Amino acid sequence: MGWLETPDGRLRVGKVLGLVRNYRAHAEESGMQPPSEPVFFLKPTTALLPDGGRLVVPPDAGVLDAEAELALVIGETTKAVPAAQADASILGYCAFLDITARDLQRHAMAEGLPWTLAKGMDGFAPISALRPREEVGDPHNLDIRLAVNGEGAQQGSTAEMVHRIPEIVAAVSARLTLERGDVIATGTPAGVPRIGAGDQLDLRIPSVGRLRVTVKASGSP
Repeated sequence: MGWLETPDGRLRVGKVLGLVRNYRAHAEESGMQPPSEPVFFLKPTTALLPDGGRLVVPPDAGVLDAEAELALVIGETTKAVPAAQADASILGYCAFLDITARDLQRHAMAEGLPWTLAKGMDGFAPISALRPREEVGDPHNLDIRLAVNGEGAQQGSTAEMVHRIPEIVAAVSARLTLERGDVIATGTPAGVPRIGAGDQLDLRIPSVGRLRVTVKASGSP
């Protein structure tokens, strides 16, 4: 895909970054602690999937998890911005799902190998249309609710973030130049659900947006 829908049309996405263990309860349910500073990984833009899209599961993907997240979108070239000035770099926010092939990730981690494949397959980054920053209000006071097949599967609040958004933007931009259209997913609350072929995913973040995805087995109609 490589594109994001905005009120002004389509915006080209340059890179997609995800935060690691940015909610304490999620870190603890994974048997770990949150990192002392923001730690991030990259997903390819080919992983992006728009609202209403179909996530086609590769036959060797194994167990899949869906991590519901708030994502921010950068609006201008940003390098080494102080946290106090970081909000001005943000164009808007989206609802985001970080899809993870958990078996592949665990195997890679056990072998000391990168786990890009577990996070970066086609369709593994579903994303809603962008809502402008000015229309969202406080991004640290938003409910995150994910339903699977109409049943509540994951619920949390961005108030639970360990590292807040200005700190995230400052930390990332200190190491990587951020450009207009770059996406940063800010981490997931506890209670990550397992998903599979046939599931209907419905993520809602009030004042930000709604994201609906259908999971399909490879080769199915």
